[in-house]
Amino acid sequence: MRRVLILGAGFGGLAAAAALRSRLPEQDEVVLVDRKASYVMGLRKWWALVGRGTLEEGRRDRTALAGRGIRFHQGTVEAIDPAKRSAMVDGNQIEADAIIIALGAQHDVDTVPGLRQHAYNPYEIEAIPGLTQALRDFRGGRLGIGIFGVPYTCPPAPYELAMLLREDLDRRGVEAEVEVFSPQPMSLPVLGQENCSTVESLLESRGVGFRPSHRAVAVGPGEVQFVTGPRAYDLLLAIPPHRCPTVLAEAGLTSDSGWVRVDLATMGTAFAGVHAIGDAVEIPLANGMSLPKAGVFAEAGATVAAEAILAALDGRSSSNRFTGEGYCYLEAGRGEALEVRGDFLAAPMPRVEVAPPSRERLKAKEAFERDRLRTWFAA
Repeated sequence: MRRVLILGAGFGGLAAAAALRSRLPEQDEVVLVDRKASYVMGLRKWWALVGRGTLEEGRRDRTALAGRGIRFHQGTVEAIDPAKRSAMVDGNQIEADAIIIALGAQHDVDTVPGLRQHAYNPYEIEAIPGLTQALRDFRGGRLGIGIFGVPYTCPPAPYELAMLLREDLDRRGVEAEVEVFSPQPMSLPVLGQENCSTVESLLESRGVGFRPSHRAVAVGPGEVQFVTGPRAYDLLLAIPPHRCPTVLAEAGLTSDSGWVRVDLATMGTAFAGVHAIGDAVEIPLANGMSLPKAGVFAEAGATVAAEAILAALDGRSSSNRFTGEGYCYLEAGRGEALEVRGDFLAAPMPRVEVAPPSRERLKAKEAFERDRLRTWFAA
């Protein structure tokens, strides 16, 4: 019996488990570890906040994966020994023939003084019920959505959330100013100036303000302190700084950048049989930027890593390679979404196209969730 251990059962981990289970012999084990018993795709949080659906409609129980031949272990990854291909999970050591690390990125809330105390983190699913109530109680004023550090998961998401909240407030007759601030000089620099102008014009047309080059250094009651001075907010939503999980740094898996670097042919790390995918990984681009941290890239990395492991177990070489091609749908309200699609590993810079908002693209986004839940959970 051979065993593949997958640490993290988010977008990348689930995709890797499904790919491996579909091709490994029945007697081989696929073990999936995560600290949470259930999974909800990130896009579902925004729908819950504006009343277009509930978290429960998109929630899937990871223990149900046993019915697909995937062994799920709920627990916290306390340590990893990449040289021995083993991990310590809640005091239990799990050894494997190959490991896929898909632990995502950690939210480093406490690096910004006052952030934990005075803002809601919409990226944290546990915060959604409280934030939903805060939005219902909001009677007007200035609503800020702040990007407090880069890189962060799903770069378009704060802008998408702002447009959806703007529409929801208008529908409820709440007079408010909605704005997004970012430390970056434009909304989504990896897309290039022209595409950023398209996104920023869309924000303006939807009644959302945008404040680029606003680096926040602290948060107090009712205000954010920027390098340039304070600004008042009546309700603040904060995308916190992200960092690579501590357990990966302690295992010697991170580079000087603080993130994991991989071989794009296998998603392999410096340790044989140990692969890494998703938000914990940093993939440099030709223009000096890094690949966006997005589910579609975690999924693509899962496919490459799974094929590399299958090939190694069978004593053959793998012909797959991570291409950097990806896409996402950015909701713009009014029942529409635009599409961002590109070849991000292209030189000398990513080749990216932004297609205008349409109802068809929103339907494609809804199908994106539906299709993956069916593939991963058969439900």
